[in-house]
Amino acid sequence: MSSRKGRPVRPSMRNRPHRSRSWEDPERMMEIETGRHTKLKNCCRSVATFMCTQVGVGGIIVGYAIVGAFGFMALETQDDSVADTVLKSVELARVRTADQLYSDYTEYQFNETEWIMKANVSLYAFQKDVVDAVKKGYDGRTSKEQWNFPAALMFTLSIFTMIGYGNLVPRTEWGKVITIFYAVFGIPLYILYFMNMGKALASIFKWMYIKLNSCNVVPQDEGGGTGQGSSSYRSRSGDEEDDDETIIVPSSASIYVLFSYICVGTIMFAEWEGWEYLDSVYFCVTSLCKIGLGDFVPDHYILLGTNIDESEEGNQTKLVINFIYLLLGLGLVAMCYNLLKEEVLAKMKQLKTDVKDVFHYVRHECTCADCK
Repeated sequence: MSSRKGRPVRPSMRNRPHRSRSWEDPERMMEIETGRHTKLKNCCRSVATFMCTQVGVGGIIVGYAIVGAFGFMALETQDDSVADTVLKSVELARVRTADQLYSDYTEYQFNETEWIMKANVSLYAFQKDVVDAVKKGYDGRTSKEQWNFPAALMFTLSIFTMIGYGNLVPRTEWGKVITIFYAVFGIPLYILYFMNMGKALASIFKWMYIKLNSCNVVPQDEGGGTGQGSSSYRSRSGDEEDDDETIIVPSSASIYVLFSYICVGTIMFAEWEGWEYLDSVYFCVTSLCKIGLGDFVPDHYILLGTNIDESEEGNQTKLVINFIYLLLGLGLVAMCYNLLKEEVLAKMKQLKTDVKDVFHYVRHECTCADCK
């Protein structure tokens, strides 16, 4: 078939060169699959490496707490929750007792002794119902009021940090089962956070300590002499290239940092929760030491049922700040542990060297005495 003048002839489909398609070539398909597996493996390796860093572990522990908080909120705020059922039973008992008292009053209003006896029986029955309800977790709030997000966040913190305040506990069966598994997986994760965060904060604090000491170094004078601060710093740090390895932060500095942090928490909790300063110190120390007796916990106004408006608007933000304070404070405890461990190991190493020197000296003296 002839073509028009000036236009090239397009080759037919049969005359076109055959090109192998990727899905028809087994070797090409194998290369593509291998490349995908390699990319996926490298991506997973990068994610795992990042998760083992200080930032990664901190993000995991915060994310684990947030996911757990939403999970427990969903489990414990169901329509047929135990807290709502108990709250309705208390309300019914209150109405029933009020009706019984009114009925007894109208019947025995002219017989005071009989009316008092009937009233005591009714009030005793109501008191017994309230005591039974309190044992089941009744505190005058619905399940949604109990399990708001900040309260659930503090609950998850108390689980995997092993503080265990006990002011808020799961009432449903699924909540108890999930708590068991949440603690089993969360406690090892917290231990990893404790170790990594302690090392990271110890490194930061050591770097700050070196910089502050370097600011106190007295420059050399023209005669080549150095000030007392410089000799003290260099005697601690030794070679300038090995400052981070050889310098030992004194235990007093670690204790001062932890003491200052407790003082900040004392003022914060005393102002927010209306506690005495002794009670606030008591709460900070028992929480950071992971004792968690539970007699003093945040969210004071909600537990008492007073100042509800302030609790709903302001105390939820305060509980989030309390969560951050406790999580960071536990990291500071780990930092102090690492710094104290370094100091103890350095002193033990120095003691070992001194003991060896003493033995060598005694041995040398004994050898000299035998020669004489």
